[in-house]
Amino acid sequence: MPPKRKAPPGNQAPAAKAGRASAMSTPGPATPRSIESSAMSDPEDDDDMAINDEDISDAQKEREALMTREADQFVNKFALGDAQRRQNDGESRRIDAASHLFKKRDFSHLPLKPDHHLRPLWIDPVTCTLILERFSPLAARVTDFLITIAEPKSRPTFMHEYALTPHSLYAAVSVGMRPRDIIDTLDRFLKTALPASVRRKIEDYTKSFGKVKLVLKHNRYFIESADADVLQTLLKDPVVGGLRVHGSDTTTYAPTMGGLVIPGTQNAAGLRQANLTQPGKPGAAGAAGAAGAGAGPAAGAGAADPADPNQEGGLLANLNEEEDDDDDDKEAVHSFEISDANVETVQKRCLDIGFPILEEYDFRNDDVNPNLEIDLRPNTQIRTYQEKSLSKMFGNGRAKSGIIVLPCGAGKTLVGITAACTIKKGVIVLCTSSMSVVQWRQEFLKWSNINPDDVAVFTAESKNKFSGSTGIIVTTYSMVTNSRERSHDSKKMMDFLRSREWGLMLLDEVHVVPAEMFRRVISSIKSHSKLGLTATLLREDDKISHLNFLIGPKLYEANWMELSQEGHIAKVQCAEVWCPMPPEFYDEYLHSSARMKRTLYAMNPRKFQACQYLINYHESRGDKIIVFSDELYSLKQYALKLKKVFIYGGTSQSERMQVLENFQHNPEVNTLFLSKIGDTSLDLPEATCLIQISSHFGSRRQEAQRLGRILRAKRRNDEGFNAFFYSLVSKDTQEMYYSSKRQAFLVDQGYAFKVITQLANIENTPDLAFATPQESRELLQRTLVDNERGGEDDVETDDLFGKASRGGGRKKAGVRRTAGMLSELAGGQDMAYVEQNKAANKALKQAGGKKKGGAEGQNKFFKGIQREKEKSRARG
Repeated sequence: MPPKRKAPPGNQAPAAKAGRASAMSTPGPATPRSIESSAMSDPEDDDDMAINDEDISDAQKEREALMTREADQFVNKFALGDAQRRQNDGESRRIDAASHLFKKRDFSHLPLKPDHHLRPLWIDPVTCTLILERFSPLAARVTDFLITIAEPKSRPTFMHEYALTPHSLYAAVSVGMRPRDIIDTLDRFLKTALPASVRRKIEDYTKSFGKVKLVLKHNRYFIESADADVLQTLLKDPVVGGLRVHGSDTTTYAPTMGGLVIPGTQNAAGLRQANLTQPGKPGAAGAAGAAGAGAGPAAGAGAADPADPNQEGGLLANLNEEEDDDDDDKEAVHSFEISDANVETVQKRCLDIGFPILEEYDFRNDDVNPNLEIDLRPNTQIRTYQEKSLSKMFGNGRAKSGIIVLPCGAGKTLVGITAACTIKKGVIVLCTSSMSVVQWRQEFLKWSNINPDDVAVFTAESKNKFSGSTGIIVTTYSMVTNSRERSHDSKKMMDFLRSREWGLMLLDEVHVVPAEMFRRVISSIKSHSKLGLTATLLREDDKISHLNFLIGPKLYEANWMELSQEGHIAKVQCAEVWCPMPPEFYDEYLHSSARMKRTLYAMNPRKFQACQYLINYHESRGDKIIVFSDELYSLKQYALKLKKVFIYGGTSQSERMQVLENFQHNPEVNTLFLSKIGDTSLDLPEATCLIQISSHFGSRRQEAQRLGRILRAKRRNDEGFNAFFYSLVSKDTQEMYYSSKRQAFLVDQGYAFKVITQLANIENTPDLAFATPQESRELLQRTLVDNERGGEDDVETDDLFGKASRGGGRKKAGVRRTAGMLSELAGGQDMAYVEQNKAANKALKQAGGKKKGGAEGQNKFFKGIQREKEKSRARG
């Protein structure tokens, strides 16, 4: 039985997570800390992505630097200090024979409650870590509560680990939870009394969170708070108080859902049914409509009975009965108005004095921006977890800005479309690539009833506007943030985007956006609410916390394993295949540069054979297979050797679409090789198996995103179905270290990796590649020669945030000198003589042009024939 690498048990220290104020997530001097990304963008898009500081004005640079300092201030202001981490409850610790084993992690002095066996929650008072017994009958109720107030750290099958952080408490308060409710609920489910230090931290962090809101209502900006004392503090502040619009002070009731119904929910379905069955209404069913048409005024639109649940008004009243029973029970809200020009100044000042502002958009009272005619199609009903995530966004009848985290294939796009159908204002969608733009537009047309003319695309190839007064624009981050000289059409389109107010900004794959790029987006395009969508809220540079400041708090995060068990995403078997390196490869690996090492462990012949074996096995089972490689050289060599199709940065858009279409519908095309451009935003529900031969160092995000390519498999609900995820690793190389780092996030989600050290009967594979030592040595020599002379040719230029080379000043390859004898050039010792003339193709083109242009350079005989032809034409 092969050994398994499983999730760490609860008593072990888990892997550090990105976005915390602790040490960085992927330690080790050899781990590059660059921001990698994956996008299926075009070379034209990549040119746009190159940020040239010389083309940016000094005012823009100063503004972005200011936003950077503000984000750092926001993250650090509420971070746990070392002194706070060392605090304890002040209670004397009991010392026994086992105390030295646990040291500072010994909390035996905390007395258990008499009925502790009925309560599912443990707590670490020092680090504010919560551990949930998932097997408890109360686990489902507690999970929903913990998702709201804490950050999930590790969620294997039986024990879940969460961390109370300032940012998670900020998110909890933003969706309406009060500090007292958080403390009381924790105390109810804990096996021990809530430690005093944890209670103090919750109170300290939430005393200013969520107290102040910036609300756009009736197209005027209001500073709003339910705490009159907090509002008085702001009014006494010399900066905020001086910017108040005099005579604008008001006191109202706290907002509620009112008549707002999120499309695609059961409530929306009930409302639609009531409208369809109501006689005399425009949407009445066929027979009822026909009867009502000739029944006269008595059967027409009479007065609606508010007590009748079949009437629209009565149904809405029933849906919100608890909220509208008694106005005296509602919370009073105090507010004052500020001018549009002073919004940013007030936001910065409130952050400085310890009252971070929550942004809300009262879209139902926005009478200036035109409404967008859009709704979900009648047969569309969103899933329970999608409804839960949207209820966090629209919980009080307004649109909050924030981030929703759902696994790949769980319907993030539909969540964004439903949010757009709820707000019904102009929408701008920002994607990572032109391929994503095409897919987003198709999804809008698939799930909603919007007019196709109202969904416009802004990419390098297409620069269209919607036909009506408002609509939807789908574009890429690169097109919006380009700082170089634009074409005339692009400039007109950007002026159009900047001149409008957008009701909703949808940010796809929001985790990959570098901070400076996103600041450029939000500083150039005005939007009243922002919704970030991602499957992996991770960044290896630990800047994920900045998104809390730039967009808003995390509103919801789903559990991968729960969705898998419910059949919403596929069940996956994960395996790591260890591939030993031949002696000659390993010897060269030990003496090579860092870049050549990556190429060598990707080109390992044993890895090549394992890939061939797995492809043959899964194709025979009827699976569709995706093979990923970050190394472009190995990607091309594998695909050409195995006669499979491949896509990389240099593949044209039309060829990509053709290859993807064949992969999905052609039974003869069952394997597709992809570079890192396919990591995100690639919808291939036919894929059921994924093989990874090369990756980007220790990126946990990339590992999870690649797994997501097979989570949406169409056959996921078939009995006994499993998708397969293989990571091929060269033994005794740096790749093994990176592999363990990459798997950390998936292990925390509850996935287990089997380790396969030997593939059964691999030597019996038909036409096994590089089966002899001579073939292996020839592969090594060819790899060394090709990469020595042409390394720059195979650099992936389709990276979303890579700076494309400009001016064509590519460095020429140098000469590689090796020791040997002249006789070896005849084939001895596997040495090969290779002569490359890079100008040969150019010379052939020039010669061809001359032949087409006239008789110059031709043989005398052909020149004579040409002259005779010209004379005969002249005579005729």
